[in-house]
Amino acid sequence: MIEQLRQREAVRGGIMKNSRRMLLVILDGVGLRESHFGNAVALARTPYLNYLSSLDLTTSLNAHGTYVGLPSDQDIGNSEVGHNTLGAGKVYSQGASLVKDAIESKSIFAGKNWQKIISRCLKKDSTLHFLGLLSDGNVHSHQDHLHGMLVEAHKSGVKKIRVHVLLDGRDVGEKTAEVYATALESLLAQLRKEGCDARVASGGGRMTITMDRYNADWGMVQKGWDIHVHGKGPQYASLTEAIADFRKDPKITDQYAPGFCIAENNAPVGPMKSGDSVILFNFRGDRAIEISQAFENKDFSQFERNIPSDLFFAGIMQYDGDLLIPKNYLVDPPKIDYTLSQSLLNYNIKQFACSETQKFGHVTYFWNGNRSGYLDKSKEEYLEIPSDNCPFHEKPWMKAYEITQATLEKLRSPSFQFSRINFANGDMVGHTGKLEAAIIAMETIDLMLGTIIEECKKTETFLVVTADHGNCDEMFDGLETQYPNWQKDYPMVQPKPKTSHTLARVPFYVYDPKGVFNGKTLLPPGEGSLANLGNTCLDILGLPIEKSFEASLLR
Repeated sequence: MIEQLRQREAVRGGIMKNSRRMLLVILDGVGLRESHFGNAVALARTPYLNYLSSLDLTTSLNAHGTYVGLPSDQDIGNSEVGHNTLGAGKVYSQGASLVKDAIESKSIFAGKNWQKIISRCLKKDSTLHFLGLLSDGNVHSHQDHLHGMLVEAHKSGVKKIRVHVLLDGRDVGEKTAEVYATALESLLAQLRKEGCDARVASGGGRMTITMDRYNADWGMVQKGWDIHVHGKGPQYASLTEAIADFRKDPKITDQYAPGFCIAENNAPVGPMKSGDSVILFNFRGDRAIEISQAFENKDFSQFERNIPSDLFFAGIMQYDGDLLIPKNYLVDPPKIDYTLSQSLLNYNIKQFACSETQKFGHVTYFWNGNRSGYLDKSKEEYLEIPSDNCPFHEKPWMKAYEITQATLEKLRSPSFQFSRINFANGDMVGHTGKLEAAIIAMETIDLMLGTIIEECKKTETFLVVTADHGNCDEMFDGLETQYPNWQKDYPMVQPKPKTSHTLARVPFYVYDPKGVFNGKTLLPPGEGSLANLGNTCLDILGLPIEKSFEASLLR
């Protein structure tokens, strides 16, 4: 330990004399795939990405499944776990794995908050409400987690259960709600046969109600609040009927479905009342924090709540460990104890982080191991560029220009030695399922990279370009063999859009303006993962590697 401290002091002393600077660019949702079928990355004109991929220091990284702490290698990566892993320098079991294990082992049901909820329901003869995203996307939630808790609540004697569902169509097929609704309704029907009054109470699309993030649109949360808590919204007799009604408009996909309530005799079947308990069964934090604050914060001022008295709220996980959101939760979140940012701060490395609203929390909160705010404000600067509040395919360039301009300004000044920025275009536009818009998004990013590369050359700044997961590399759902003439016929014969993330590996390109690493190579394609970034960055900066991190990619 003493020797390690001496080493750090020696490095600190030499940093200003032999300074290296590095810029990390994260292309959110940009994966690599050989086929051009629906592949916005391959179909776009990207001369600067092509240039970077032609350099000696290039490879591709795994960004899904067990490589980033998810249960299996069939699980697609996502921005939360991707940035957690990039920033942590190693793999931690993520929410999907932790909740799955807790339910399978039944440890979740032995926890104090689950026991408290069951006790309240039995003593008060009150309702247990489940709220969350209904799909098996395993990015924000998984239907199996909900099903397991429903069955256990019934076994524990709970007599009245209401489920408030958010339709996905983003981490799964864009019009697949019927699949998940059928499975849920079948289970609820079985519980009713066994004497439990279990029903769906409300719902709506995840991009229409409830699941806002980063304070981008509190109106979404208010709509969800009125629907879930107070039962105020368009009424349907069942979840199946609501979905069937949405299907009459071919333009409405699941994620943008309007909010609704289930009603009987013109009265909502599941408003939340005094003494009730609520479990938010989403395990991912970014789109769970605002609705959690609405349930918990005493000094809440975003909208008028009229919150029922003695309402007990718990998340399936704690979504923000620093701000303690929520206060009550069922499964302990991943404990990321040491990150690349902390390692750099040990050497007095000044850092800059920038993205637009949609991904700002990813280059700060998730990157820093689920910690809110600055680690050391004297050595860090965070810049959020407000996102446009409109469908992303309408402005696929998003805020890439503004992010680039802010980054160029920092490159021209001596204000940082390590910077990380995120271009959200590939992910947010990829989720729309609009191929043409995704191609424009990729070409926008490439144009920005051109100016960044030029400035890195002038300022002798090392540039690393990578991504957190795939998305816009696969915009069609289906096999190319089903549409052999798709390029010729498109858009007259359109394959089914794909709006979810992919299992693709992601690029990893290093631009070395000084030729410091001439003769070096990177770990071959597919042999490394996002977890290797931490020590690679330290390697590039000329700093000692961290023994607790995965190995550097440099060879």
